[in-house]
Amino acid sequence: MKLKDSVAIVTGSSSGIGAAVARLFAEHGCHVVINFSRNETGARAVASDCEQYGVKALVCRADVSEDADCRALVDETLAQFGRIDILVNNAGTTKFCNHGDLEGLDKRDFLDLYAINTVGPFQMTRAAETALRANGSGHIINMASIAGLAGIGSSIAYAASKGALITMTRSLARVMGPEVRVNAVCPGFVQGEWLKKGLGEDKYDALLAKTKGAAPLNDTASPESVADVCLGLIVGGDLTTGETLLIDGGAHLGMAPVRR
Repeated sequence: MKLKDSVAIVTGSSSGIGAAVARLFAEHGCHVVINFSRNETGARAVASDCEQYGVKALVCRADVSEDADCRALVDETLAQFGRIDILVNNAGTTKFCNHGDLEGLDKRDFLDLYAINTVGPFQMTRAAETALRANGSGHIINMASIAGLAGIGSSIAYAASKGALITMTRSLARVMGPEVRVNAVCPGFVQGEWLKKGLGEDKYDALLAKTKGAAPLNDTASPESVADVCLGLIVGGDLTTGETLLIDGGAHLGMAPVRR
């Protein structure tokens, strides 16, 4: 698939990974829809960056946990561009809670995280299904996490929501083909303000150093490196669907010791 003149919706793209994906796709000639739920200033700044590459950027507010918002986002995209080629389900949230603190989470926390991290991508997929199928070569990328594979991360609720997203990716890949490919990317520790704000600067710095030291490639993911993998799936993965790609510098290789 070629990105030039394609149209991509990137949810949660006012900052972080979503913003990096939108900018990279725009650099390759793809028109982009920048979605935000609260950070309109950030979304418009990202759109301005994208437009520097000569593409069109549409800014849309939508809360992906609300089905009506998802459908409105798709309708606005079609009204502007007349097509949708790519959907990147990047919008996500978490609650930071030590995994050993079972009393730190309640039913509402799980429902809130699932609503955005799992139900949101489903609702966006459902809303965009007809448009994605129409082109015969649509692609959906779900932003999962190593947390969903290894049961680690910011909280048990977050890990569970991302694990469900990985399972849903496989289910959708079966039913969306052959017109649409569906894959998930699973970043490990992602450098940037989101984790720094959630963990606190001291804990962030310590965990970053520890994670880099444990990784065979001595590095961790950045928003830009995750965007690079998304780009590779689009332009070089024509026979790849239902897959989950880890982006963690190989840190997962040291999670369990080899038994001798």
